[in-house]
Amino acid sequence: MKYPFVGLPVGLEGPWLGKVCLIAYFAILLILCGYGFHRYLMVFLYYRHKKKVPKPKSAFPDRPPVTVQLPIFNELYVVERLIDATCRIDYPKDRLEIQVLDDSTDETREICRRKVEEWSAKGVDIVHIHRADRTGYKAGALDNGMKLMKGRFVAVFDADFLPTPDFLARTVDFFTDDRIGMVQTRWGHLNRDYSMLTEVQSILLDGHFIMEHCARNRSGRFFNFSGTAGIWRREAIETAGGWQHDTLTEDLDLSFRSQLARWKFVFLPEIETPAELPVEMNGFKSQQHRWVKGSMQTSRKLLWKVLRADIPLAVKAEAFVHLTGNTAYLMMLILSLLMFPVAYFRSQMHVEKSVWLDLGVFTLATISVCFFYICSQREIHGLRGSLKTALYVPMLLSLGIGMCVSNTRAVLEGLFSRGGGEFVRTPKYAIADRKQTFSGKKYKVTMRLLVPALELFLGLWFAWIIAFSISKGMYFAIPFQALFMVGFLYVAFLSIFQGRLTTR
Repeated sequence: MKYPFVGLPVGLEGPWLGKVCLIAYFAILLILCGYGFHRYLMVFLYYRHKKKVPKPKSAFPDRPPVTVQLPIFNELYVVERLIDATCRIDYPKDRLEIQVLDDSTDETREICRRKVEEWSAKGVDIVHIHRADRTGYKAGALDNGMKLMKGRFVAVFDADFLPTPDFLARTVDFFTDDRIGMVQTRWGHLNRDYSMLTEVQSILLDGHFIMEHCARNRSGRFFNFSGTAGIWRREAIETAGGWQHDTLTEDLDLSFRSQLARWKFVFLPEIETPAELPVEMNGFKSQQHRWVKGSMQTSRKLLWKVLRADIPLAVKAEAFVHLTGNTAYLMMLILSLLMFPVAYFRSQMHVEKSVWLDLGVFTLATISVCFFYICSQREIHGLRGSLKTALYVPMLLSLGIGMCVSNTRAVLEGLFSRGGGEFVRTPKYAIADRKQTFSGKKYKVTMRLLVPALELFLGLWFAWIIAFSISKGMYFAIPFQALFMVGFLYVAFLSIFQGRLTTR
């Protein structure tokens, strides 16, 4: 069976090019395998330190004053339920202040004003702070609110979250230890069962919170405030330099600066704060782009300070992986582009059996991901949850691969662009079950044609590579290639059919 265009231009078919491609290919595989090994380390650290459940040093004899900040920007579908849930927090009214930090430019501003007036009339200390100038985006709004706040401690909830009534009662006493700067709770998922996309997102986030946050926190390594569903000591924010907006992940940035300033953090996985997951692909991409770009900006800003800091080597090593982990998306994209040249040169150099090495590395990487996420689901949902997760692992792997085009763009922007950049909000539609839809609602993310077009091309490219591998008898490479094909096609088709296109 012959395929067109499998040859290379004259002068580029020599064995040296094949060797270069193979070396680069296996070098990237080994680096990715190293990041896969890190997942094993997280699981090991989690179980080693699992029983180190943090307890408050004591209890406050009188509840300290707390401010709750709600950063808002054009959240007309979810802002009412957020304000309602926050105002129902069980805490002495004379010790609780709520700030609605509203940067909205649409009808959300009026909705916030009415809601604040409604709860204020009921005796709740709640204020509506509107900024016409969005300087600093979320970080700027939080910083502006701190200048006006009354509390010694400040809790933050994004618009898509629903704080539980006992949130402060279960977290504030940890600050009786003067070394504690921040307490983070685990994110829950209001619409986990909405679709395949939300189900996979929930598994990804559960792995991050249960395995990574717990392992890092309880083993004495750095972990980060997740931007919401947590509470800070005001002094810990101020002594670390305050909220800064030169990155898109102001939470990660402040977390590392605060821990470098010797503040201790606490993670409480047993306290779940429900939130809404993005229900369409372009919203998910927008969220991931912001997180990835921001993490790379933070890496560029703080990595050298972390490596030079007077902290244990194990903490530095973990911080290095934490801050650089998203470069795996760039390596995954390069790996995708190398896949066919490697298959071609294998057939030309008669080293088809080297595909067994691929299979070995692929198996190690896959098992690490399976193990990591199955363990996290078992901790939350028991044996049944872990078995259910095993069914989703292939799609979880494929989605991670399919996102590499969009997230590689974020990696490069984070490493090389100047300034923080625009904070693009993730659309929230108040969707909690399958009967609801986002169709016809405002705030869909505008999708640029280039990225989904490239994803679609890569999906079809891998379908062709699979056919080529079959023709050459390299069957053991096919499962690896199939994950790439499914991932790129899934992300591309959802992006196109759920989004609005623009060629700008």
